[in-house]
Amino acid sequence: MVKSMTGYGRAEETFNGCTITVELRSVNNRYLDCSVRIPRLYLFAEDAIKTQVQGAISRGKVDVFVTLDSSSAGKVQVSVNRPVADGYFTALKQLSEDYGLSGEISVSLLSRFPEVLLAEKAEEDVEEMARDICSVLDQALVDFDQMRTREGERMKEDILSRAAAIEEKVAVVEKRSPQTVAEYRAKLEARMNEVLASTQIDPARILTEAAVFADKVAVDEETVRLRSHIGQLREMLSKGGATGRKLDFLIQEFNREANTIGSKCSDIEISGQVVDIKAEIEKIREQVQNIE
Repeated sequence: MVKSMTGYGRAEETFNGCTITVELRSVNNRYLDCSVRIPRLYLFAEDAIKTQVQGAISRGKVDVFVTLDSSSAGKVQVSVNRPVADGYFTALKQLSEDYGLSGEISVSLLSRFPEVLLAEKAEEDVEEMARDICSVLDQALVDFDQMRTREGERMKEDILSRAAAIEEKVAVVEKRSPQTVAEYRAKLEARMNEVLASTQIDPARILTEAAVFADKVAVDEETVRLRSHIGQLREMLSKGGATGRKLDFLIQEFNREANTIGSKCSDIEISGQVVDIKAEIEKIREQVQNIE
């Protein structure tokens, strides 16, 4: 499938209480340029993200936005601060003995004292977190790819319709070109008759002049090559894949042939067709520059 370099994709999923959101946005670019925006605490996943993007996208300026919300995560470890607990327990026993106080030292009582119990957020498994982020990225890439494919198909249809229009105009040029030679021959003969009214005209000379003119204005080679380029264009679009650079080069060849036809022909009708052909080529070029 032909794909556009412009697209957007988004995915969100929750793993172990942490909600991961990944968004991708891209515009056209000559090469692949991937930038990742992710919280500093999770920069360890940046290389894995770029590698995954490079495996899915060949061209374009791609921005990846990763946000993580762990406010509802339950990864908390509670532990006993033994030195502090031992200190409180010893002090309470000493109070009981020194003042003859009764009552047991309960867990409930001891746990109320500051810093006896420590609640700490558990360290995250870096590799697991990177895998989770890449899993959400994979879903976002699917959404992103679908949008690029839809846009690419619209561009393909537009390019093919313009290629067909160019073919129609090339057919007009091919039909008109021999007529210009015949018209030139007739004008040449009329002019010579004017100048040489009293002298017999040499038909061979007229034929020679007409042949020289025909050679100068012949555009058969250019129109054949232009039709061949159109065939290559259709074939590339049919195969799909990352064909943007090849298509860009091919369109330069389109322009070269059109310019040559325009420089050879002084006929008004052919010149008009060449102008229209170049206008269609320019519109195709604009579309091709957005194809991956």
